[in-house]
Amino acid sequence: MNRQAHALLSSSGAHRWLVCPPSARLEAQFPDSTSESAAEGTFAHELAELSLRHYLEELSDVEFKTKVDAMKSGKTRFGDFYSASMKEYIGEYVDLVIEKYAEAKERSRDAILQLEQHLDFSEWVPKGFGRGDAIIIADGFLEVIDLKYGRSVPVRAEGNPQIRLYALGAYAKNAWLYDIEAARMTIFQPRNGGESSEELTIPELLAWGEKVRPIAELAYTGEGEFHAGEHCRFCRAATQCKCLAEHEMEIEKYGYKAPKLLTDDEIADILRRIDNLTSWINQVKSYTLREAVEQGHVWPGFKLVEGRSSRKILDAEQAEAILHDASYSDAQIYKPKELLSLTALEKLIGRKKLSELLAPVIDKPPGKPTLVPESDPRPAWNAAKDDFDVID
Repeated sequence: MNRQAHALLSSSGAHRWLVCPPSARLEAQFPDSTSESAAEGTFAHELAELSLRHYLEELSDVEFKTKVDAMKSGKTRFGDFYSASMKEYIGEYVDLVIEKYAEAKERSRDAILQLEQHLDFSEWVPKGFGRGDAIIIADGFLEVIDLKYGRSVPVRAEGNPQIRLYALGAYAKNAWLYDIEAARMTIFQPRNGGESSEELTIPELLAWGEKVRPIAELAYTGEGEFHAGEHCRFCRAATQCKCLAEHEMEIEKYGYKAPKLLTDDEIADILRRIDNLTSWINQVKSYTLREAVEQGHVWPGFKLVEGRSSRKILDAEQAEAILHDASYSDAQIYKPKELLSLTALEKLIGRKKLSELLAPVIDKPPGKPTLVPESDPRPAWNAAKDDFDVID
């Protein structure tokens, strides 16, 4: 059940090295530290795999319960991941896979479902491999299903290089045994957007693979040109990449313009850059502090000092007794009961059950207007719409 380590040209990083080929070798110089969201995603994938193997009767009821209980009781350095809401989200993914598998068996009684498959796409990407969450093959049709448990960044299947590489690997693994004519690539992100799919004929998929091949060969040798952009967001080399620094600091050009006012186009350009610039600046700040604290690195013109700290009570019961002796009542020294936040309640109870229980008392007002790029899938904000809703 251990999920495999990433290749140098990882499928998850394909959206970077396909645009910026030298970044793969550059990233390899930096440690691949595990974040809380990555650890949570690994946990969610393992729970999903157990659930599907239980459905396929590869695990008995007792074995399944024992393994899930062990996962629930296990501690990570980030805390506990298992919750009612995770069980519900993973249940949605499991139901999706089972439904698709059932449909495939209706088309062909020889349909197969493969779980957690090692997928080798080195025919197109040097030493390239990945891990497919679920693969269904039936009646000349191959479907690769990829679970994305993250919530912060929406991931779509259309044109997604990671799942296309998975499809290439799945085709290479199974084409000798099955006559596969088309592939569907499905991403399921239960906490941000749900299901999305893309379908390609096998000739179309293989043609895309041929376009990837020369870029992948450049990336593997560390050659090609650097290109900075949104794909740099999770690059391990981002904090020290000169190309990215130059790209982000292009915003400086607006400080040296002769006119006193920026044009609308110039302000729009700044808006496009702000989020990435802010993210990059915060990455640099975190990196420099970590290097100073953990490695003793001295940055020119800077020094480490002790920051502000907060006081804390070491023994609450003793503090309570002392305050009572000083004639202070419970009403004075304790906060009133406070209901958990909706996010915490959802984690405790589960999204569906919470919605059923608290439907009469939950209100979700319209969000405040915010500026986003035109490519954002949300509909444009209409100020007049709310006015008409009130009239109705």
